[in-house]
Amino acid sequence: MERIFVILFCMFAACAAPLASAGEINGTVRVIDGDTFDISGTRIRLFGIDAPEQAQSCTSKEGQQWRCGAWVSAVVTQRFHDRRARCVALDTDRYGRTVARCYIDGRDVAKALVEDGLAFAYRRYSMDYDLDEKGAVIRGAGLHNSQFQAPAAFRQSRTAASAAPSGNCAIKGNVSSKGERIYHSPGQRDYARTRIRTDKGERWFCSAAEARAAGWRPARR
Repeated sequence: MERIFVILFCMFAACAAPLASAGEINGTVRVIDGDTFDISGTRIRLFGIDAPEQAQSCTSKEGQQWRCGAWVSAVVTQRFHDRRARCVALDTDRYGRTVARCYIDGRDVAKALVEDGLAFAYRRYSMDYDLDEKGAVIRGAGLHNSQFQAPAAFRQSRTAASAAPSGNCAIKGNVSSKGERIYHSPGQRDYARTRIRTDKGERWFCSAAEARAAGWRPARR
């Protein structure tokens, strides 16, 4: 009888315990850039918005170039890094990232970023933040106080500039943020999103042996 009582109690407790919804990710935020987080080991791309790339520059009203992409990443890091977030997964993008809405203290993070002019409504995928961006433009908030290139257009221009010199030289020699030289071969996890910047000393290789001889190591995944 006692054993039956224990079993029933455990079943009731399991049913009564609050469970995370399917597709829900909870945890501490590690900011990657203006629209990308790591939470509980999951790389998350915020749904419906687009922030400047780290290497992107804008032009002030005085005509001065400034590193707006790095600035956005720094502001987002200051606001949200190490905060607890609840994210609801919606999709997976072509880079394998989880596309999600994220909330901190009950507030939609993407909405807050667009309202403050730190990111743009990504209308190609959603109109949810269209009015928030229009309000930011009227106020001249954040990036709307400068001239800028849409992040998608910036990425496209970099992709065109980084095209392989020939079909036989498709190995990408990338220099990491720590200065480590790593090469990515077709089919590896990060190959598609790796961009070659010759101005940073990055280059293309025609074989893995050539890359190793030049001092590059293979990517682990």
